[in-house]
Amino acid sequence: MGSTRSLRSYLQQFGLVIAFLLLALTLTLLSNRFLTVSNAVNVLRQSTINGIIAVGMTMVILTAGIDLSVGSILGLTAVVTADFLQRGWPVGLAVAAGLVLGAVLGLINGLLITKGRIPPFIATLGMMTLARGLALTYTQGRPITGLPAGFRFLGAGFIGPVPMPIVIAVLVFATGYLLLARTRVGEYIYALGNNPTAARFSGIPTQRYITLVYVISGFLSALAGMILVARLDSAQPIVGQGYEFDAIAAVVVGGTSFAGGEGGLGGTLLGVLIIAVLNNGLNLLNVSSFYEQVVKGVVIALALLLHRAAR
Repeated sequence: MGSTRSLRSYLQQFGLVIAFLLLALTLTLLSNRFLTVSNAVNVLRQSTINGIIAVGMTMVILTAGIDLSVGSILGLTAVVTADFLQRGWPVGLAVAAGLVLGAVLGLINGLLITKGRIPPFIATLGMMTLARGLALTYTQGRPITGLPAGFRFLGAGFIGPVPMPIVIAVLVFATGYLLLARTRVGEYIYALGNNPTAARFSGIPTQRYITLVYVISGFLSALAGMILVARLDSAQPIVGQGYEFDAIAAVVVGGTSFAGGEGGLGGTLLGVLIIAVLNNGLNLLNVSSFYEQVVKGVVIALALLLHRAAR
């Protein structure tokens, strides 16, 4: 009995790290291009978009919610910001407008859930469809290209040897970690997931904090959109399609429970890296994109089973 408990505790603490190292070792043996500095930087850069979105998704899932609209919010805020830049707006003002739009769309999600009493799945599914439709209508289905160099720095610039997207992602993770682990807001978010009824009776303004996590999710989705469009130098109205699934996958693989109140950004970071390394390794091995989806589905299912076993 004692050895079983010790094994379970060991899996809970180090299971994700072991899984990540085993995956990296396997890909190193299968491809001599995997374990190189340039590829490592490439993996980190590619993981930044999903990582930034996953920070907001983690907070939402910790409250036992879900946000299916992150990819569409990314797309809508990206094309609106790109259009403002083409109209001659200063870079700072255009970026601020896009971030505010993302936060407002997240606010609408939160109000639909708290005031309208619509389940998070349905509310954010509606926003996913609405925001994508608005992005297509706003651009008439056409991409917006030719963005100013000052804006492109967000996605293609460097601070020393470090790509700017990695710097931004590190700051987002650090801020999110401090918010969840060191502030009363973080305590309330965990309390809402653990027992929302008890949280409400203890005086926590539950509706306010549920709304807050969706505002954060919308804001970070918009930020991820800025970085992606700046890197590509093109804002497509369909950009961000399917990104919600990679973000949810990273959070779930990272050990955050859909029941709420359990998990954190440390696990999410490992989940993001596992998904990024998996995508990168499959590309290096020239695996068909159709099989990539199959492999990711298997990895997510195994992660859920192992998480259940460890508990």
